Amino acid sequence: MTIRIGTSGWSYDHWEGVLYPVGLASGARLSTYASAFDTVELNASFYRWPPVGGFRSWRQRLPDGFAMSVKAPRGLTHAKKLYSPEVWVQRMSEGWHELGDKRAVVLVQLPPTLPRDDARLRHFLERVPDWMRIAVELRHPTWEVEEVFRLLEDHGAAYCVMSGAGLSCILRATADFVYIRLHGPHHDHLYRGYYSDQDLQWWAERIREWDRSGRDVFAYFNNDGEGNAVRNALTLKRLLGV
Repeated sequence: MTIRIGTSGWSYDHWEGVLYPVGLASGARLSTYASAFDTVELNASFYRWPPVGGFRSWRQRLPDGFAMSVKAPRGLTHAKKLYSPEVWVQRMSEGWHELGDKRAVVLVQLPPTLPRDDARLRHFLERVPDWMRIAVELRHPTWEVEEVFRLLEDHGAAYCVMSGAGLSCILRATADFVYIRLHGPHHDHLYRGYYSDQDLQWWAERIREWDRSGRDVFAYFNNDGEGNAVRNALTLKRLLGV
């Protein structure tokens, strides 16, 4: 099975001196990132879904063996709240098709204000093509029930395992892959803090367990401040020997 460790996004000015040489052109950041990691989670797609040509360009620019995960657009998840998803699913599928062999997972992050609605989630999942790997990040606590986990399992969608302030860390695998988002260890604020080596050793043990169960694992650090995501991701890679 495959274990991939990366970060949520790559184009951060404050990563100069951490991952990027000082003065590196912004257009050279992705290739530099790809020399250190074999996967990334694209977050800019949440604010503006890229044109088809953008996905085609990434497929051509990224090295062999690299896999990109992409965050679903907020027009689908936060404006429509998955209601009438057909148009968005079509747009997403077109871009995902162009990404070709560089595809990893589409992350569907639902807003923390959206409570459990099985029918709405089922309607969306039924319209996702079988060849598109989907992970769903459910932040409202009412989703944390067996019926929802089984719904995800029935459609081959991964429950997004979360780590972060105010989020439930439920170690549940509902697909043939596991998707992890590490939003930072700070107790009061998301996207802040630095995971200790002890924390990362704990996550490495969990990832090994999922790997031994025959599942691919994708883990992304989202605590980008001060380059913490880069340092934590590199440490976790070293602990796992990947």
